[in-house]
Amino acid sequence: MTILRNDWRRHEILEIMQQPLNDLLFTAHTIHRQFHNQNEIQISKLLSIKTGRCPEDCAYCPQSIRFSTGLDEKQLMAIADVVAEAKNAKSSGATRFCMGAAWRSPKNRDMPVLTEMVKQVKALEMETCMTLGMLDQDQAEEFASAGLDYYNHNLDTSPEHYRKIITTRTYEDRLETIKNVQEAKIKVCSGGILGLGEQTQDRASLLQHLANLDQHPESVPINQLIRVKGTPLQDNDDLDPIEFIRVIATARILMPKAVVRLSAGREQMSDEMQAMAFFAGANSMFYGDKLLTTNNPTENHDTELLEKLGIKAQSLNSPTTSIHRLEHTEDPYPELAIPSNTPVQYYTPRQAK
Repeated sequence: MTILRNDWRRHEILEIMQQPLNDLLFTAHTIHRQFHNQNEIQISKLLSIKTGRCPEDCAYCPQSIRFSTGLDEKQLMAIADVVAEAKNAKSSGATRFCMGAAWRSPKNRDMPVLTEMVKQVKALEMETCMTLGMLDQDQAEEFASAGLDYYNHNLDTSPEHYRKIITTRTYEDRLETIKNVQEAKIKVCSGGILGLGEQTQDRASLLQHLANLDQHPESVPINQLIRVKGTPLQDNDDLDPIEFIRVIATARILMPKAVVRLSAGREQMSDEMQAMAFFAGANSMFYGDKLLTTNNPTENHDTELLEKLGIKAQSLNSPTTSIHRLEHTEDPYPELAIPSNTPVQYYTPRQAK
């Protein structure tokens, strides 16, 4: 009986992930209902504020200068243009605005512009997030002073599989950026990409490294690989949808308070797959026809999907995490309700032989 753990072992996570699917979904959904409003998700918008010519060699990324993908490269956007995009996102129902730049790390000369973007978007009463590559401690502190809410820096995959995907920065580099962000008191957004050719053990290892951070990431995006022509992973096999759902559910069990974000790859997902992901514990999605440089479902389609599922978009004054769920929503299934002070009953794996 426990609420939060930071000492997960690989075999425990594998036991959770590989249990019968109905048991896994029941456990994940029960925990989800304790910590979050089960019929509400956060709408996020992700904007590429600087596109292409990234020096890194991430094998999945069309923005790498090393791959020929026909990308339309763009320099750093003007502050006013970014703010205009944020206003449009807010009018479409987004409460979170993410800004991404294709860099190894931001240059100090760019910091005044970037921090001003944060300040002006935050003035719209939106949650702010940036993903700009690696940050040193001084840069993290600058963003904290500007009021940045979240910094995204994905681990991508397991350390064991990582070297097959990226060689220009190490796993330790990524963990160092996360450490710098946490020490600056900025919330961490960190997750991974499924479909990179990894095995089940790699998915368990990725979740283990996230869940065993000193403090769980407040935001965990789970992406499905978008195979882009010209990248080394363009011919990867399709990812089994059930395996994707198993990772969503396991992430919810390991990190109960985190916002689990259904991120890249939704255009290839059926409505039924997305519905199952929301049931398994995903409670955020990225809105808009583009996700950085790749296609995303249209806003009209997403609106229709949420209406069919009876899921509402989170409002600006709604807390991201609602432990006292029964205070703000009437539960049609009170027998599943768990008082907010009840410890979480995790699935208990068999003893390893």
